[in-house]
Amino acid sequence: MEYLKLAVEDHVAFITINRAPANALSSGMIKEISEVLDELSQNEEVRVILLHGEGRFFSAGADIKEFTQIEDGSAFSALAANGQAVLEKIEKFPIPVIAAVHGAALGGGLELAMSCHIRLVTEGAKLGLPELQLGLIPGFAGTQRLPRYVGTAKAAEMLFTSEPITGVEAVQYGLANRAYSDEELLSKAKELAFKIAKKSPLALKAIIEQLNYLKDDSYYKGVANEAAQFGKIFESDDAKEGISAFIEKREPIFIGK
Repeated sequence: MEYLKLAVEDHVAFITINRAPANALSSGMIKEISEVLDELSQNEEVRVILLHGEGRFFSAGADIKEFTQIEDGSAFSALAANGQAVLEKIEKFPIPVIAAVHGAALGGGLELAMSCHIRLVTEGAKLGLPELQLGLIPGFAGTQRLPRYVGTAKAAEMLFTSEPITGVEAVQYGLANRAYSDEELLSKAKELAFKIAKKSPLALKAIIEQLNYLKDDSYYKGVANEAAQFGKIFESDDAKEGISAFIEKREPIFIGK
């Protein structure tokens, strides 16, 4: 694997995102995540998965430079639909998946974390969906998952302003389970993973299946519409300006076209 590292210890699989400097969520990484899940689904020794990031961040967002290589909105919608499918795979995975988030989980990075069953964070971690700063919208089911955790009003504020919340705030709003110091995060995450790994795999699988019944038809319609809007917005002048401004490290000037 090019972007991920995998290790297994005492029924826990440790997946480390390793794509310096920001662990950006590229299409190649999304493909590897899907492949490693397929691999782990065949490993009867693995009962829990712990996902975390190498270096300064969990994942600071999608690979924006990759966006410049996409030719049209339909291809952008297809990119969204593929990312959505892999994250749905995580949320429906028959083995519990814990995200240990430090540094930042922004954009696609937060969407990845939100697809996990449990999120543990550092107190000072930054979590947010800043896509509107680029003239874009979230595309990996972020518009549907975020309100489920923090409520519609807080999700609207986070999306409209592009401003992240801290790990402590994430716990207060229901986006994360617990917040720890930077030094404690991984040890506490491992402690939780090993505790869950002692449970019956059959019972864990059944609980995950039941939790997914909470997603009704409106959720899936929303996800499908998100992918369509993702491509439509991508073709706008504002999106082109937002992406250019990000790459050029300047403030975007949006005109509403």
